Amino acid sequence: MTALGLTPARADWVAGLSIAGLLLPEAVAYSGLAGAPPQAGVIALFAGLLVYGLMGASRFAIVSSTSSSAAVLLAATSSVLSVSAEQRVLMGVGMVLVAGIMFVLAGLMRLGAISQFIAKPVLRGFAIGLALTIVVKQLPLAVGVHPAHSDFLHFGWDLLAQLPQWNFWGLAMLVAALLALKLLKRWKAMPAALLVIAAGIALDALGYCRAWGIRPVGSLQLGSAHLAMPDLVWADWLRVGQLAVALALILYAESYSSIRSLALRHGDTVSANRDLLALGGANIVSALFQGLPVGAGFSASSANEVAGAQSRAAGLIACAVVALLVWQLLPWMERIPDPMLAAIVMHAVGHSLNWRSLQPYFSWRRDRTVVLTAFAAVIVFGVLDGLLLAMVVSIVLLLKRMAQARVSELGRLAEGHDFVDRERHPEAQPVAGMLIVRPEERLFFGNADAVMSDISARVRRRAGLQAVVLSLEECPDLDSTSIEALTELVHELAQAGVQLRLARVKDNVRELLQRVQIPGLSPDCYAAWSVDDAVRALVQPAMAHQVPGGATQPASSI
Repeated sequence: MTALGLTPARADWVAGLSIAGLLLPEAVAYSGLAGAPPQAGVIALFAGLLVYGLMGASRFAIVSSTSSSAAVLLAATSSVLSVSAEQRVLMGVGMVLVAGIMFVLAGLMRLGAISQFIAKPVLRGFAIGLALTIVVKQLPLAVGVHPAHSDFLHFGWDLLAQLPQWNFWGLAMLVAALLALKLLKRWKAMPAALLVIAAGIALDALGYCRAWGIRPVGSLQLGSAHLAMPDLVWADWLRVGQLAVALALILYAESYSSIRSLALRHGDTVSANRDLLALGGANIVSALFQGLPVGAGFSASSANEVAGAQSRAAGLIACAVVALLVWQLLPWMERIPDPMLAAIVMHAVGHSLNWRSLQPYFSWRRDRTVVLTAFAAVIVFGVLDGLLLAMVVSIVLLLKRMAQARVSELGRLAEGHDFVDRERHPEAQPVAGMLIVRPEERLFFGNADAVMSDISARVRRRAGLQAVVLSLEECPDLDSTSIEALTELVHELAQAGVQLRLARVKDNVRELLQRVQIPGLSPDCYAAWSVDDAVRALVQPAMAHQVPGGATQPASSI
């Protein structure tokens, strides 16, 4: 580790030892959540800690299997019908592999901003809906029943209908474990999950679990893990690729959010493209050894921060400690009671069940539809379809808002150089003979024609209009549809004898207009850096009339 610049400090040793006790039980628990063999989570844990510890950028991020990625993987594999259980597991491994390859390609192409593809309101609503789904779906593991349906609403009804068959000893163990985890949470450096698991193993070893009808997790066949590509036909790979897109998006959105929030808290820099490569490598290695998808989960990464980690060496130390625990305690780990694993999963996702995180969207009166749609979609349509539907809704609402771009008429404020929206500032005065307008959204193919038609209609309604100033301060660039719409506006104004000036034109747009060379729109027409400059350029020629004595006669119109 010294050769890699990862010389561990004393705090890294403490952090590594502390989080190892949290990560190992969670890895086993998330395997059940993903519908995968118990060893799949442990393999993913090794792959994530080792690869990200060597390649990643964040000193706090802990890359391992996460509750959200496990739930998305289960939803994705469950959507594949008419295949055997073994084939479904292979397709799940293929999804992890393809998601890792997507990460690597995105990192090489420097697409680190892809996490912004999922809006934060979507993630907030999705996270609460997912957490509620996970909590409810862990109950059968504790009480020993098997609901017939998988969708949330029917699943919940089946669970209640089977109440007489519940194992209340298992429910009591679940509640006791949750209370113990909550109590032990006060001591940040204490491996609460490991202590709870140890208590469960002791109860099983003493014969209580058998007497209470509580099942253990079962065999952890780590020896069966081997380097291999999933044996899938081309049609299966195509289906895997489609489903892997959703898995990759949620993995990176969750990971980047955790990494960025911890970096901002400590003033660290963020290297999104490097983290994409590291996450891609970790998922590829995990898939090649039949493991779960991995990401930088917020709970594990925050626990690493709280434990005092100073560098990525803490994750590598945790990897070594987990390997030692598995080597020495594997037979005992197979005796973990199912209610204990359910409690660990519920406790891990508990921080996401925070309804107060939605309050700002209602007080701000922004994105309420998106966040509620994301939550409801997960509950009604399931994890995978709910996430995709929420993403589609957020994009549709964005396009709708941009397509309905409002055009503001500007006026001069208090005889100064500032021009503001006259509708919001009635005291702003218009300039005689001149229409000054500004689109309030960037121009693109969805609104350019409508905006230019709106401006043309305003020109036709103004008798004696001599000039139009169009402020493009909201437009960092123009697409081809916007250029064609602007060309038509220039031609229409020229026929009406109205001058056109563009103001606040960005450098990219200036360079574009110079290449396009719209007839009637010379470089002088978009030379003004401000609205005031454009107005002065139009007014000055009208001031050319000189009165006797050399004084300039002010023009009331241009």
